[in-house]
Amino acid sequence: MKDAGFIFGSYIVTLGAILMFAVSTLRRAKKSAQSVTDKDKTWL
Repeated sequence: MKDAGFIFGSYIVTLGAILMFAVSTLRRAKKSAQSVTDKDKTWL
């Protein structure tokens, strides 16, 4: 149990990095989707 702080800290850092990556990816996708014409937006 003496390593629990290190283990939980590692999980928090890892999940935080994944969350930051997901947020930045979604922001870039939103920004790049604005430059696509409505005709080419096949996902709508």
